[in-house]
Amino acid sequence: MAKYNVSDIRNIALCGHGGSGKTTLADTILNETGTIKKLASVDDGTSICDFDDEEKTHKYTIETSVIHFEHNSKLINLVDTPGYPDFIGQTIGALWGVDTAAIVINAAAGIEVNTRRVFAEAKKAGLGRILVFNKMDDEKVNFEKLLKLVQDVFGPECVPFNTPNGEGHAFKGVVSSLDDGSKYKDNLIETIVTVDESAMEKYLEGNPPTQEELALLMQRAILDGTLIPIVCVSGKTKVGLKELLDVFALCALAPDKIQRKAKNQNGEEIAIKTDPNEPVIAQVFKTRIDPFVQKLNFIRVYSGTLKNGQSITASTSRRGIKIAQLFQMQANETKPIDEATPGMIVAVAKLEELMTCSTLGDYLMDEFPFPTPMVGLAAAPKSRGDEAKLSGALAKITQEDSTFITERNEQTKQLVITGMSELHLQVIRERLKRRDKVELETHEPKIAYRETIQTNAEGMYRHKKQSGGAGQFGEVHIRMYPFPKGTDPETYSNNKDQFPSMKAFHYDPATNFLWVDAIVGGVIPSNFFPAIEKGFKERMSKGVIAGYQVQDVCVELYHGKYHDVDSNEHAFKTAGSMAFKEVFQKAKPALLEPIVKMEITVPMANVGDVNSDLPNRRGRPLGIDDAGGGMQTITAEVPLSEVMTYNRTLASMTGGQGSYGIEFLRYDIVPGNIQQQIIASAELAEEEE
Repeated sequence: MAKYNVSDIRNIALCGHGGSGKTTLADTILNETGTIKKLASVDDGTSICDFDDEEKTHKYTIETSVIHFEHNSKLINLVDTPGYPDFIGQTIGALWGVDTAAIVINAAAGIEVNTRRVFAEAKKAGLGRILVFNKMDDEKVNFEKLLKLVQDVFGPECVPFNTPNGEGHAFKGVVSSLDDGSKYKDNLIETIVTVDESAMEKYLEGNPPTQEELALLMQRAILDGTLIPIVCVSGKTKVGLKELLDVFALCALAPDKIQRKAKNQNGEEIAIKTDPNEPVIAQVFKTRIDPFVQKLNFIRVYSGTLKNGQSITASTSRRGIKIAQLFQMQANETKPIDEATPGMIVAVAKLEELMTCSTLGDYLMDEFPFPTPMVGLAAAPKSRGDEAKLSGALAKITQEDSTFITERNEQTKQLVITGMSELHLQVIRERLKRRDKVELETHEPKIAYRETIQTNAEGMYRHKKQSGGAGQFGEVHIRMYPFPKGTDPETYSNNKDQFPSMKAFHYDPATNFLWVDAIVGGVIPSNFFPAIEKGFKERMSKGVIAGYQVQDVCVELYHGKYHDVDSNEHAFKTAGSMAFKEVFQKAKPALLEPIVKMEITVPMANVGDVNSDLPNRRGRPLGIDDAGGGMQTITAEVPLSEVMTYNRTLASMTGGQGSYGIEFLRYDIVPGNIQQQIIASAELAEEEE
């Protein structure tokens, strides 16, 4: 592979909403630049970029793919990304591995939900942005109307770099906005020169910048976000394609334009230098499990030179790693190369220590801001003997997809898989079946409720058993108190008015459980205390009223009896467990439910719909903030049980334009009528078992 100066590399993510034609555009570019001889097609399953079996079946992009080509002496690495919000994790990883986002808009459909999302994500990543009006040959296109919509939503910095010569079926070419006679010429030049005070003064004095000066100023303006060029194209007919490639070479940011940061071993922030002679700083932005070369990690090099055979430290490896072979990627094809310099995108195989966000070198880069997945399903293999196989298969998926989580819930005894949407989880199930030969059964997961008490109570339990030989005897007297979260256990247990005989206390922060030793006169020998505590904790884990974990309780062990011969650890563990159960039931037991904070972002027109729906879910609105682009963010507190399938409701209310995030806040008391339903369901489930 030829060596490129960093100024001659362009790393661009093609992103936008599903159906905007990104993949067709990428395939057409490969054909137009002579990289491939035959034009590929998504529809007939020959796409270069959509090579995965699930992508061919569904006919849309699920994973990012990296292709490369040359144009105007520039090496252009193009990363094709999924268009549906269900797979936004792939897009975010790609955006943090490039320097420019080319946001593709279906000119006939206008701004769609993922158009807004990727525009905002690209801004968050500090990237240059280019808007690509694709499908300009569609008969429904109205360029002026679309331009006004884009400028209203995204701002006046969105300026046409070229305009269509004809619309719909009459779309025969594009006209540069810098041509004399273009009504956008003055606006474009003014937008460009505002980035430089001297250039602006000269322009106002009647001295416009030269073509060379404009090229330099454009990169500065795009970097600052004061210019977002708009270009017109038809990926299907190739009209405007050459001009699009010219814009990529001219306007997309070179890798040395964005100032990125890393931290040294002391945690001090340093500026990364895009110099091949500096220490290596590189980061994995994508991981793929390939059936032939196994694990592939896609790496963006920011500083230094990465070489074959090189041993290097990695943030996710204790011993460091050795680069056996570097590859340049062309979708799913690998081409061995010897080294990678700043700005390059390469892949390495079979390095299990690496994962998405891993940093290579002695410095550390920040992890990417992936969204938290919201939609969960309880899952189990259809074949009982596939548990081990499923575990390994899910581990591979979690490496590939940073928005997919698996968790074994010890409280509900369920394996829960969580993704961005039902579609996301469906595609994962398809992949598990095809690649790993594991089929899943899924259903809605149980809510992990908790149990607690609301008042003080006391009581005792005597465990006495005699059957032939040695018997069992243990008697435990306890008092039980509500122990609110945030209460300091040491201060609370040292209250002499409440615990005048306190000898010691034991605290478990995981369940906010405090038990106080107030035994006087050795009525229970201290060697039985661990068994009594074990009895308490076993009962807490099993629950008392509905089978859920107990929390926020204080137990005072103040009296009891033992027998010199028949008392043993088992007897006192049983006595402790049963005493806990009986006193708990006297202390006004209650169920607790998880309460989450929701941030729901919707078009302004749908704010009323969301606010009207929240009270039906026992939700409490906290406020509304402007999210930009005609969107509003509603913040609310809602019981988790009421929003388990909220993605369906929100999609229906907003026509797919809404999105939301969830963050756990606390546990609250479940209302009495709902509590009775939960307890009845738990009792029925226990009977069926």
